[in-house]
Amino acid sequence: MADSYLIRGRVLPSGSPVELWIRDGLISLEPVPGAEVVAEDGWILPGLVDAHCHVGIKYGGGHEDLSGAIAQAEIERDVGALLLRDAGSPVDTRELDDHPDLPRIIRAGRHIASPKRYIPGLAIDIEDESQLPDAVAQQARMGDGWVKLVGDWIDRRVGDLRPLWDDKILRTAIDAAHAEGARVTAHVFGEDALPGLIEAGIDCIEHGTGLTDETITMMVSHGTALVPTLINIETFPDIAASATKYPVYARHMRELHARVAETIGRAHDAGVPIYAGTDAGGSIRHGRIADEVDALTRIGMNATEALGAASWSARSWLGWPGIEHGAPADLLIYSVDPRTGPDVLSTPDVIVLRGVPRRTR
Repeated sequence: MADSYLIRGRVLPSGSPVELWIRDGLISLEPVPGAEVVAEDGWILPGLVDAHCHVGIKYGGGHEDLSGAIAQAEIERDVGALLLRDAGSPVDTRELDDHPDLPRIIRAGRHIASPKRYIPGLAIDIEDESQLPDAVAQQARMGDGWVKLVGDWIDRRVGDLRPLWDDKILRTAIDAAHAEGARVTAHVFGEDALPGLIEAGIDCIEHGTGLTDETITMMVSHGTALVPTLINIETFPDIAASATKYPVYARHMRELHARVAETIGRAHDAGVPIYAGTDAGGSIRHGRIADEVDALTRIGMNATEALGAASWSARSWLGWPGIEHGAPADLLIYSVDPRTGPDVLSTPDVIVLRGVPRRTR
C-alpha cells in the first residue's frame, strides 16, 4: 500500500476546494510526488468527535473485557468517530492505544463519587469529601487531561437529586486538577449542584438539564463548556418510570426531560460553548454520534454549527488539530454533503485514520 495519498474535494466548514496530501500519517498542504489519489471530489472534514462516551461499559451495564472494549471502539470508528473523550470508565483501555486501526481516546480516568451516590461499580467512592482533592489529583495524573466528578445523583434519604459535594471542597479539588494540568467536568442532571461547580471553576458540565438563566449566565462568564448528551436525555422518562419508590425524583426527571430543548437552546443562544457527546456505554449504544448532531439542530444550532460541535470545533476545544499542515491525518470523505442528515453523516465513503485510508463502500 502506498504511504502517501492525495485527496481533492471541498473542506468543511468553509466548503472551499482543497488538495490535501498525506505523508507519514500527517496532512501536507504541499505536493507530495507520486501520491496515490484517494478522492477526486467530495466533502472533507476532520474525523468526528464523541465528546462524552464510555469505552469499557457494557450496553445495559457492567464492565467490558478487552475484546468488548475493542468492539465498542470499532463501532465508533466505522461511523467516523475518530476521537473519543471517554468521560469515565471502570476499566483500563490504554491497550487500545496500541491498535492503529482504532480511534484515539482522551481519558478522564474513573468517575469520582461518594458511597451509594452513583451507579454501583463504576466510580471511585470517596468516604469523606475532604479526600476529594487528593482523589482528583490522582485521577488527573492517570487520565489524559480530564477528571470526571459526579456532581449530583439521587439521594434516597430525601428522594430526589442532590449535590454530592460542598462548594468549598469543590474549589480546592478543581484547583488541584488544574495544578496537574487537567480540566474537570461533572455529571449534573438537576439545578442545585450547578452554581457551586461553576463558581468553583469547573471546565465543563455534562448533561446540564437543570440549567437556569442564572447558571447559564454564570457559564458564559466563566467560559464553562456544555456537553448535553441529548440522546441520553431521551431515556429520562424510562428512568422516571422505574423510580416508583421515589415519586418526587421521578417527577423531577420528567420535568427536566420535558424542557430540555428549551434549556439547552437558551444556553446556546446565550453563547455557552456546546459540544456533541452521546453518553454511549450503559444505556446508549455506541456509534450514535450522528444522532447527537441531529439532536443539536433541534435546540437551535444550524447544520454547520452542529457538525462542528462533533468535528472541528470539538477538536479545537480538546486540543486536537483539524485539517492543517502537519496535523495527524484523521479525516472523513463523503460523496454527499454530511450536513444533509444523520444517515449520510454516519456513513462516510472513506475513513482516513492515522494516515491510512479505508473505503467503506
